[in-house]
Amino acid sequence: MNDHGDDVQPELPGRARRRLRSSRLIQYLLLQAVIAVACIMALLQSLPGPPAQYRVTAFQLTEAGAERAVTLPYFSPLRNAMNDPPRFRGHFVRPAGEASQAWSVFLPRFTNGVEVTVNDVVILDSRRDPAANRPDRNTPAIAVIPASVLRDGDNDISIRLFIWGPITGFLDRIWVGPDEELRPTYNLRTLVFVTLPVVFSSWQAILAVILGIMWVMRRHEPAYGVLAAAMAVGVGQAFLQTPMGETAFSRFNVILISSAPIESALVLVFALLLSGWKWQRYAWIIFIPGIALALAGLFGNQALVRALFLILAVPMVGISLLIMAVVTARSALQRQNVASFLLGCAVTIMLTCWIVDLLSVFQMMPNRIFTARLSYSAMLVAIGAGLTWRFARALNQVDGFAGRLVTQVREAEEKLKASFAREEERARAAALARERTRLMRDLHDGLGGQLVSIVALSERGNGSAGIGDAARAALKDLRLVIDSMDDIGGDLMLALGSWRERAMAQLRPHDVALDWRAVTAQGLPVHPELRPWHVIQIVRLLDEAVTNAVKHANARRITVRIETLAGADGLDRGCITVEDDGKGFEITSDGAAAGAIKAARGLRNMRSRAARCGAELELSSCAQGIRKGTRVRLTLPHRFPDSDGAVG
Repeated sequence: MNDHGDDVQPELPGRARRRLRSSRLIQYLLLQAVIAVACIMALLQSLPGPPAQYRVTAFQLTEAGAERAVTLPYFSPLRNAMNDPPRFRGHFVRPAGEASQAWSVFLPRFTNGVEVTVNDVVILDSRRDPAANRPDRNTPAIAVIPASVLRDGDNDISIRLFIWGPITGFLDRIWVGPDEELRPTYNLRTLVFVTLPVVFSSWQAILAVILGIMWVMRRHEPAYGVLAAAMAVGVGQAFLQTPMGETAFSRFNVILISSAPIESALVLVFALLLSGWKWQRYAWIIFIPGIALALAGLFGNQALVRALFLILAVPMVGISLLIMAVVTARSALQRQNVASFLLGCAVTIMLTCWIVDLLSVFQMMPNRIFTARLSYSAMLVAIGAGLTWRFARALNQVDGFAGRLVTQVREAEEKLKASFAREEERARAAALARERTRLMRDLHDGLGGQLVSIVALSERGNGSAGIGDAARAALKDLRLVIDSMDDIGGDLMLALGSWRERAMAQLRPHDVALDWRAVTAQGLPVHPELRPWHVIQIVRLLDEAVTNAVKHANARRITVRIETLAGADGLDRGCITVEDDGKGFEITSDGAAAGAIKAARGLRNMRSRAARCGAELELSSCAQGIRKGTRVRLTLPHRFPDSDGAVG
């Protein structure tokens, strides 16, 4: 439950800082003093009782063989009186005419057990109720007197007080009267001293589960685990009854009931961890009283446990509360957080009740009502409030962090959008520049060259046939450039369809047949990334192959085969094969045409165009035999490159 965010203190000069600390300490101590005084004033207030006319206080006491008159409440010096318990004999008067009204005996407080006899008839034995025999429970008792036992006028009442320690015996004043007059007071005491502790213990059990879950989820904060263990031990004490005899589980029962020093030590460790204290090896010393008491319950008897409880457990609880008061005060002053402040106030309440209980044991208080256990609910309230405060504070921090995160994400998103827009604009400009460069190069290499030839032929005065051929070639190249600008949606088959028409028109005057074969049904795969400059490189490459077949190979038939092949990596790749039945030529070991310089340059251009598209070009030719001819096989890539930077 540490909150380091509260440690931040404004920097002040030394004297001002000391003055501020002194002022806060005085305010804190004054507040704790007010809380302590308020607790004492509240504890000195007696609970409402039945009408005074039914109170019986004068008794004749027989104790340790001596008889004397006493007045209730009575403090017995005995710590163990089971065989010869103190006997109180008294009288009460039932007026005549009230025989039809039920009468009861009401005992608001006694230690440890009582047997009530009216007119020599036993009407109540609290030893039969283990829940009523624990001194810290303040359990009241009431018993209806049978009508056959009562008589008009004077009646005898006898009370035997059974004492089995660890504290001395006590019998509060009693009331004998109409049940309807006594029952409301009994119900009120039952609500305060029986029902409320059960409610608080149930709450404590729920808190133990919550703290245990928090410790499991946040192992780096052991304070939760320690406090969960303390809550669990306290729950065991609250719901277990005092064993009246030796049973199979009586020793274990005794250990749990007498585990108050272990619970106090665990709560003390929690307070130390809450204040930022680091666990030390010597800290195990605070568990020695609890361990000694547990060993006494395991190997000794109940009388030994009761004796050691008074010697070890009670001082250990007081010492733990004193240390916790100092630790929580220091933590509250230094950290100024709500959890430490509430815990400090709760410790003050518990310490005050513990002191009042101690004074009651030493008969310095009129009524022996133990409230230390009941005041433990103040700590439960403080812990619950502290956890709720921290949970709400954590939610606020999460909300603030989420808000800042949303703002930062929105700002980053705006920056990213602006960056994307700039990058998109830059990419668009670069694409336009590349396309402009490509068009300029294509026009310069193709149409420009043809126009230069036309001009040269015109100036030399050659025949119109040469000029016409050059003009047709220029027109063809211009159409090729224009066609490459069409959007074909990545379908290269559309561009090849136009090329097929131009190729047939080119081959027809030479009487060369074009055999067009689509081997696979889909032809070539669709490439969404296909760009016009890819298309023009492929088309020019195919033009080069056809032109070579016509001009240099004297071919009579050209076969174009289009298919889709599965690559070694399992991906589809398109394949275009141009094969002629011409005379063929010799190919050197490095793949170039042997002898002809012009043909070698043409092959380099074809390889360069293939490489710029990321395609693979295979060239094979045979100059002799029945399978003469040349075959150009172009294997397209699975994905075309974004730019022609792939050119090697």
